Amino acid sequence: MLPYFPFEQDTFALSLGVHALRQDEHLIEVDAPHYAEEVALKARLLAAGHGARSQAMPGTEPLQWETVTVLLPVMARQAPEHFALEVEDGRWRWRNLLLGTETRFTPEDAASLPQAPLEWLGRQVQEDLLLLDGTREGFPLVAGLLCFPSGWHLGEKLGKSLLDVHVPVPGFNAKLGPSTLKLMEGLKAGRSVTRCNWAITVTERLDLEPWTFPEWTHLYEGITPENAGERCFLRLERQTLTRMPRTGAILFTIHTYRAPVADEVKDSARRQRFARVLRSVPADSAAYKRITPVREPLLAFLEAGG
Repeated sequence: MLPYFPFEQDTFALSLGVHALRQDEHLIEVDAPHYAEEVALKARLLAAGHGARSQAMPGTEPLQWETVTVLLPVMARQAPEHFALEVEDGRWRWRNLLLGTETRFTPEDAASLPQAPLEWLGRQVQEDLLLLDGTREGFPLVAGLLCFPSGWHLGEKLGKSLLDVHVPVPGFNAKLGPSTLKLMEGLKAGRSVTRCNWAITVTERLDLEPWTFPEWTHLYEGITPENAGERCFLRLERQTLTRMPRTGAILFTIHTYRAPVADEVKDSARRQRFARVLRSVPADSAAYKRITPVREPLLAFLEAGG
């Protein structure tokens, strides 16, 4: 079962749904059973199309380095069974106990890491990592490692303001634009926030850039009320926002989870709520979330009691 069930009410609502990260919530989540597989997939995707998935605008190195030096201590403190960090005389020793690897580096020394700082960090975690410039108007996206997107790619968004990035999302800027900017402006260092986003898809694959669509969209064919629970997947993005204390950069993390719908609705209350939300999704949002082709058979599956 997925770690989150994203439906908190009975009808679809376009909302930020943000809350402050609690003490028992980790900034970086480790899904241990899938960690090695997903980190290895990142490495393969980067090798196959590095320029598409890891990009940074000129002058962002200080933002990237601060992100590394802020996150590693947090990760080592929150998950000591998985990560360990030692710092001595400005030299950092990072041990990834899940992978059995060790990295020694000096912050601000580009030659001491095998990749750019943000990319190296992104290879240590299951999350995709995006950096926004928190000091410039509009909070432009200035760097990122994005291997597991849902229908977009880094190249089309890099350099754009936060609201421009969200133009394709139906109703987002009109309904949530002002509150989103207010949230970003008020974000304080050391006070991360989190939210959960969801979609429906017909594939388990994590990398859903637009150019992958021809490889899997045939899976929409033949979905019926009898097989919709197994062939349709609930795809979740657990997202966080964290402001860096020195540069003011804002780190946006996305940890993607997915599972067959049938696995998430064994409880009748969940099944009924899922059905009510699914039925109430407006047509434009249903198209954006790729729900439209599967909505009717999936509803029939849910309302039949699985």
